[in-house]
Amino acid sequence: MRVLFASAPLLGHVFPMVPLAEALRDAGHEVLLATGGDGLAVGRTGLPVEDIAPGFRFDRIARRTMLRHPLTARAELAGRAGTRGVALLFGAANEQMVDGLVTLADRWQPDLVVHEPLAVSGALAAARRAVPAVLHENSLFDGAELVRVTAARLVRAQQRSGIGSLRPSAATLTIAPPSVVGERAGWPLRGVPSTGVGELPEWLRGPGERPRILVSRSTVAGPGGGTLMTSVVRAAAGVDAEFVLVRPDRRVLRHGPLPDNVRTVDWIPINAALPYCAGVVHHGGAGSVLGALAAGLPQLVVPGPGDRRHNAELVAARGAGLAVPERAISGAELGRLVTDPGLRSAADEVRREMAAMPAPAELVPRLEALLG
Repeated sequence: MRVLFASAPLLGHVFPMVPLAEALRDAGHEVLLATGGDGLAVGRTGLPVEDIAPGFRFDRIARRTMLRHPLTARAELAGRAGTRGVALLFGAANEQMVDGLVTLADRWQPDLVVHEPLAVSGALAAARRAVPAVLHENSLFDGAELVRVTAARLVRAQQRSGIGSLRPSAATLTIAPPSVVGERAGWPLRGVPSTGVGELPEWLRGPGERPRILVSRSTVAGPGGGTLMTSVVRAAAGVDAEFVLVRPDRRVLRHGPLPDNVRTVDWIPINAALPYCAGVVHHGGAGSVLGALAAGLPQLVVPGPGDRRHNAELVAARGAGLAVPERAISGAELGRLVTDPGLRSAADEVRREMAAMPAPAELVPRLEALLG
C-alpha cells in the first residue's frame, strides 16, 4: 500500500513519525513524507520527502499571528494559552500547507494518510481521497483535541478542497506514557526516538570521567530559552559533572572562557548520546522530554512558551525531573540530576513503561487491516 505521512513544516514535528515510516517501508510498503521548511531535513534519513509549502517560514507566521492577537500572544509566551495559541499558529501554518498537500495526494493517490496533530491538512487530504486517516501523536498534549481546535480554523480550506466535513480518525497512535499524561484512547505506540543524522564525536561515544549532563535548546527560533545555557554555565563550576552544550548560542561564547567541566558540540544525533549521559537539561520541547524519558534520564525542564510549561509541569508531577525557570537554574538543581535517587528511580519507571509499548513494526499489520 501507499502511505502518505503529513507533518507541519518543522523538524520536531516530522522526526517522531520516522520510525513508523521506516517500519512500513521495511514491510514492503511505499511511503512518502510531506512537509516543508526545516522539516525537509528528514530527507537525510533516506526516506522520500516532498516539499508541500515552498518558502515556508514559521517565524513569519508566528509574528503575524501574534501581532493580530496580542492577548493570546502574551498567554502563549507564558505557556498559559492552552490550545488557543496552537489553533491560531497552526491554523495559519496549515493554510500554507493544504493546497500543496491536496495536490500531492491527488497525484500520488495514497491508500492511507498518517498525519501528526498539527498537520490537519493531512486529514483534509485523506477526506478528499476518501481513504483512512491515522492520527500519529507526537507530543504530550491530547492529539484529538489539537486536531479539533486546528481544524476549526480551516473551514475555508475545506470548502476550497471540496470537503464537506472531516472523517473521524481511523486510528490514533498514542506515544506519551500514561503515567505521565494519563490514560488515552488509541493504539499505544512506542515512541522510538529518531537518532537524527550525523555522527557523535569520539569523546561522546562512551561515558565520561564524571557524570555527563547534556544541555540542549530548541530547534525552532523564537522567544524563550534565551538564557538557559548561560544559566547552566554560570552554575556548572560547582557541580561534580561534565556539561555538554549542544549548539550553544552566541551569548554563551561571548561570556569568556567556559568552566573546565563544560564542553560544546555542534549538531549531533542527540538520542544516540543519551545512553552515555546521567541527565539532561533542555527547553521543554516534547521531543526532548520524550527522548529523556525513553532513556530513563532525570531531566531539568525549563517552563516556556507554547507547550513547554505544560511539559515541564507533567515531568515534575511524575517525579522524573525538575521544572526550573531558566534564570533560577543553580548548582543545587543541576546536582540533583546526578545525585537524587528519587528522580532516577521515577525516570527509570517511565523508561520501562515506554519500552513495554508496541514497537512501530508491531503496528504495521493493524494499519494494513484498516484497508480491509
